[in-house]
Amino acid sequence: MFSSTCDIEVDGAVLAVEFVQCDGASTAPVVFLHAGVADSRMWDAQQATVRARRSTLRYDRRGFGITKVRRPATHSLVGDLCAVLDGVGVERADFVGCSQGGRIALDLALAAPERVASLLLVAPAVSGAPDLAPEESTDSLARAIEAAETSNDLDRVNELEAQLWLDGPAGPVRRVGGSARELFLDMNGKALRSPITGDAVEAPSAWHRLEDVRCPSCIVWGDLDLPHLQCRCELIVERIKWARRVVFPGVAHLLPLEAPDHFNATLMAFLLR
Repeated sequence: MFSSTCDIEVDGAVLAVEFVQCDGASTAPVVFLHAGVADSRMWDAQQATVRARRSTLRYDRRGFGITKVRRPATHSLVGDLCAVLDGVGVERADFVGCSQGGRIALDLALAAPERVASLLLVAPAVSGAPDLAPEESTDSLARAIEAAETSNDLDRVNELEAQLWLDGPAGPVRRVGGSARELFLDMNGKALRSPITGDAVEAPSAWHRLEDVRCPSCIVWGDLDLPHLQCRCELIVERIKWARRVVFPGVAHLLPLEAPDHFNATLMAFLLR
């Protein structure tokens, strides 16, 4: 096994990348794409499990983790991903994406299907998806987050976003504690204080082309996640041909962080299909 960390230069930023090459691995690497309230550390437990059998790749997007923002620049999130893949010599991979990371994986699958062997998406966002009305518990938290942002109380924003995304909007406050909560608050706290990255170019709508996704796919979500996001996941499964559907009971939005053992079993079963 060979592990390397490297910096990939893109316009306006230096992306922090970790590539672990598994000795004798003959199959495509597994690429992990983090959520918008996390960074690549959210995949620590998954990488530790997968790298015994497969090469793995993960990186911090602009504005997250230890990636350096040199100046605001207009950029493409799919373009940054392709720069990472090209920079370490990966032509084709299996992609595991959570939330915003899932959106980027879907956009790549439609823009360059030859690079995507399969998709395992955790409560993915979808470019071009219509806005769904949130329920009262979600809307109440969203309003509280907006008020804390207006007063520039970033610690309060961080704690409220932990309630929304880690605990789940209907769950008790601090339902998820311990190391998972500590890691969330550290990852999201860094993102909240990141320098301005510049505008991300909007990808062509994936929502209107989900039927064009042809690779093996699995959509995973928790039944404590935001209700309107669960509805969107159901619609994604209906529209991607032969997509598998896995729902975790008693888990919210960040399954790999909250339920790593259960998630790892699902992930390995999919990769070894």
